Amino acid sequence: MTPDVPQSKSGELRAVAQEIADRLPPVVEEVVLTGSVSRGIADNLSDIEMLLVTKVPLELAQCFKWAESVGLAGLDTWGAQGAEISRVFGYYGGVPVETIWWPHDFALAAVAGLIAGEESAAAEALANGVSLRTVGLLADWQDRLGSYPATLAAARIEKAAVAWGGFHPSGYLTLARPRERLALVEYLYNDAMRVLAIVYALNGVWQPTNKRLVHRVETLEVKPERLAERIEDALTEPDPLRAMLVMCELEIETADLAPAGPNIDRARRWLRQVAAELREARNAGAT
Repeated sequence: MTPDVPQSKSGELRAVAQEIADRLPPVVEEVVLTGSVSRGIADNLSDIEMLLVTKVPLELAQCFKWAESVGLAGLDTWGAQGAEISRVFGYYGGVPVETIWWPHDFALAAVAGLIAGEESAAAEALANGVSLRTVGLLADWQDRLGSYPATLAAARIEKAAVAWGGFHPSGYLTLARPRERLALVEYLYNDAMRVLAIVYALNGVWQPTNKRLVHRVETLEVKPERLAERIEDALTEPDPLRAMLVMCELEIETADLAPAGPNIDRARRWLRQVAAELREARNAGAT
């Protein structure tokens, strides 16, 4: 893939999204393009993702009707049903399109919750969203999401670090037992998410989904070296002890970047004890 493909594909899909937005009924007052297309990094596997804010609540069946009226075919839905949020998937001229429908009052409450600290990738999606139809909601949301409170960052860092301590460090060695791969992968995933939560908070960035991780973290100023690559190494390493050690060393470097706090301070000490246990076990296995 040549370097100009993402931009050209993003432009192509954005034009399709605008065409859909222009055909939506007046009950849809705000249309926000999100995902890789809004960030200009779409490729040949990307779909179109849009948030639609409606003046009044709509039942899923009504959302299906409006989606069909603008030309979406092969309609389906995903996720929880019967809530205020409706999700409609379809194809527009062969292009896969995901639409999420929020009623106006729900949208206002949802954004207020994000700004107050509710953990959701929606904050990052809106912060990087592109307006395709607006009554001014997105501009207001992006203005409010433009500031990442220091108190929120500190709280998220401490929350992420709370799991690093409280039991004997050698307990991690149980994950190296034969046929414990699921438990090992679960541990590696959870700790990778804790690392990312801390790094995004340190940089004052609303935490996104984990897709395109290399791209998402490459511009962050405060982070361990080779952050995305080391997470990938830990998740794909066949040797359980080495996989845990790679992750543990990444956790130590992440904790060292964070400001002092009860959980972080404990984590710095405890993670080093875990790393020592893992190195000793690896050395014993090598002899």
